[in-house]
Amino acid sequence: MQSIRFIAVCSVVAFALSLPALAKDVNSGNFDLPQTAKIGSTVLHPGHYKAEWTGPDTALQVSILRNGKTVATTQGTLKQLPSKAPYDSVTVRNVNDHTTRVDEIDFGNRIQALVLAGS
Repeated sequence: MQSIRFIAVCSVVAFALSLPALAKDVNSGNFDLPQTAKIGSTVLHPGHYKAEWTGPDTALQVSILRNGKTVATTQGTLKQLPSKAPYDSVTVRNVNDHTTRVDEIDFGNRIQALVLAGS
């Protein structure tokens, strides 16, 4: 009986300790940038990145990481999609200074998209 109680307590503690790690993934997502583009005032080259955000859905602080290091920061918001995004995608647009800017990042299998400032 004591061993069952011990196992139950250990299970509850392990679950409680893993919650912050699970919650962190909800406010982040990976994406591939297919072309050179600006996020905030930083020009990023094609490659694999991770977006992390904090704050309320309408006033997010967004950090873009590559190889675990922050390479760009900007503001953003979350928007509801009509259905889950089928795959990761990045929406870019050309701006009047002849550069390309990232407007939106959709993360596969999620109902929300990350809309970056300046879009």
